Amino acid sequence: QVQLVESGGGLVQAGGSLTLSCAASGRTFRSYAMAWFRQAPGKEREFVAAISWSGGSTNDADSVKGRFTISRDNAKSTVYLQMNSLKPEDTAVYYCAAGTTYYPYSRYAGEYSYWGQGTQVTVSS
Repeated sequence: QVQLVESGGGLVQAGGSLTLSCAASGRTFRSYAMAWFRQAPGKEREFVAAISWSGGSTNDADSVKGRFTISRDNAKSTVYLQMNSLKPEDTAVYYCAAGTTYYPYSRYAGEYSYWGQGTQVTVSS
């Protein structure tokens, strides 16, 4: 069992930066691939970025390539999403997820068993 708690969301102007954190409970954090998804009002949840259990492999959605970076610290049981050059279309609730999956399947929400409650990111124009 893994419990996930996101933090770091907020209101930022276009072009600004935010770093999201997702703290996991449980001793098996390092066994899981981790990912960030987001959901904007009226839209389906979409993949943002994923990272392997070791942190050695990542993959990103095309919409965030070159702007967002996913990382993890297994010693702290935490995964991060560094978001730069934010755009109004990045506005959404951001969720972290944990699952025993791997590329290329790691971009599918159904691959993840555990989800956080989400943190709101709002980018103003």
